[in-house]
Amino acid sequence: MSIYGAMFAGVSGLAAQSNALGMISDNIANVNTVGYKGTAARFSTLVTQAATQTTHTPGGVTSSPYSYVNRQGLLQGSASGTDLAVAGQGFFVVNESSTPGFGDDFYFTRAGSFNPDQNGNLVNAAGYFLQGYNLRTNPTPSPSASTFTGLETVNISNLSGSAAATTNIALGVNLPSTAAVGDSHSVTAQVFDTLGNAHDMDITFTKTATATWSWTASDPVIGGVSTAVAAGTGTITFDTDGTPLSFVPAAPSVALTGFTTGAANSVVTLDFGTLGATDGLTQFAGDFTISNIDQDGVRFGNYTGITISEEGIVTALFDNGQRQDIYQLPLGMFRNPNGLEAKTGNVYLETNRSGNFQLNLAGNGGAGDIAPGALEASTVDLAEEFTKMIITQRAYSANTKVITTADEMLDELIRVKR
Repeated sequence: MSIYGAMFAGVSGLAAQSNALGMISDNIANVNTVGYKGTAARFSTLVTQAATQTTHTPGGVTSSPYSYVNRQGLLQGSASGTDLAVAGQGFFVVNESSTPGFGDDFYFTRAGSFNPDQNGNLVNAAGYFLQGYNLRTNPTPSPSASTFTGLETVNISNLSGSAAATTNIALGVNLPSTAAVGDSHSVTAQVFDTLGNAHDMDITFTKTATATWSWTASDPVIGGVSTAVAAGTGTITFDTDGTPLSFVPAAPSVALTGFTTGAANSVVTLDFGTLGATDGLTQFAGDFTISNIDQDGVRFGNYTGITISEEGIVTALFDNGQRQDIYQLPLGMFRNPNGLEAKTGNVYLETNRSGNFQLNLAGNGGAGDIAPGALEASTVDLAEEFTKMIITQRAYSANTKVITTADEMLDELIRVKR
């Protein structure tokens, strides 16, 4: 009977609108949730087969949730360097355990509010640990992978500093062309040993003939006291245009041995510039001038913090100016992100509808860039949700009218026999 069908259709409408209101309420509740993606109700008809073409059998309506996971949220600046957002496609890979093992699931998320825990592991507000490739053990991770092999929890503790011995000194010096044979000029260069100690080493240039100079390295000193033995000498010949014509030996260097600090022996290459160019030693008129003394050694440095690049490279910073790349963050990619299964904590699981995941490095294979010091805001628009709430409430009220009207019609039918 159509009256009963109308009543059941109204009941299905109440259920569908109630389901839609639940989605709206969930969106409003998560308006400030980092990386949250709004969900909308999709309505579809329920059709029952009519007995004849002249009658209509009411079916009703059903609603199902649809998550717009692929929508980009607004990126908002953050004061924390470990807060991360994705500008474009892709998801951070996280795990429910700091030491993933058998039975610990990997998830995907856009919620990048990561902070170090008591052990130095980067974990977000929902308790999921950020995963990355360890560049200290795997300096060149694959730009694309379909497994979680090689991933580990990003940990920024126990990052001890290190020293770097001087291996190269580049000099920019003008030796005066008017100098007399026998005139000498010295350059004091600071060199570091393998333990990070700084030593002063003199390189003395002496004019031996027209357009010809010899050079000699003196023993390094600390506070005027000799700390090692330097072995290095050679000759420079200049062309008529004031540029170097030849170096003897062709690759000048100084061997440093017997450090009193206990450091290892080392060899320092001297870069006097390019033959025929003015990018190093020159012999022009004027005074003895030093334009630059550059060396590549550094003292021992202490860890001061990290920085994260758009490519997802996590770099440790030290107060001696050194930088060490320690992790690289991949991004999970899906053919249909909207088909992912949402889980508590604003994370997602792969499903048949989403397709298999593909881990790409940021900026590769369609993956977006990583925005450090930023968070992705919720995609919920309050004005839109309130509008939907009004429409849903009106639709719910209309369906109740269908039920009450059908009830009144049934009541009239029952009264016919009286």
